[in-house]
Amino acid sequence: MSARVVTISATFGAGGGSIGPAVAERLGLPFVDRAIPVTVAAEIGCTLEEALAHDDRAESGIGRILAGAARLPNVTLGGMDVYLPDRTILPEEEFVVRTEQVITRAAEAEGGVLLGRAGAVVLKDRVDALHVRLDARKERRLARARVELLRGTSGAAGISGEPPNEQGTVRSGTSQRDLERMLDDNDRARAAYVKHFYGADPADPRLYHLVIDSTRLPEPAVVDLIVAAARVV
Repeated sequence: MSARVVTISATFGAGGGSIGPAVAERLGLPFVDRAIPVTVAAEIGCTLEEALAHDDRAESGIGRILAGAARLPNVTLGGMDVYLPDRTILPEEEFVVRTEQVITRAAEAEGGVLLGRAGAVVLKDRVDALHVRLDARKERRLARARVELLRGTSGAAGISGEPPNEQGTVRSGTSQRDLERMLDDNDRARAAYVKHFYGADPADPRLYHLVIDSTRLPEPAVVDLIVAAARVV
């Protein structure tokens, strides 16, 4: 039996954005990442921009809001309403519920590879799902993130695990301090999202069938591992 659904939880710099699509291609499954907020927006009747403002995978989504709140002790993370022009006030839970529905329908229809959005928790009862966690030590994720930024701006290929230059600044203009802040904010946001809405810790290995340090292996090897596991689940 092969898995029809693969969920991937990836910390910042762990390569989820490139590994997810590669796994989907190898397994012949859709990579449904970007389709989720589009569908949520259509069903709620808001703009895509408004849906992305509540999406776990968006750079400025609900995770960012929760991350800001999570920095303060004794702050209640619920009850944050968002204003949508010409509409009633909708709580962020409405967007999360709709996201869950889209994820569940996608799994029941064609299956697919899903990145983030607490997929391992939402689909925990599916026997045809493989749940994967990609993570690594902070310094190695930072090194990989620097290379990925270079790849995006200058076409650099491969992941060496080493910083591009001695000054700690990539050619995109992102300083080492900014990159560390991005990593910390994203890690905090993702953890807050899963904890707030599902009462779970995304770093808990019990949520997953496979946990990989994706900075220690070449990306093709990581893809091979996930594909092999998916084919025997």
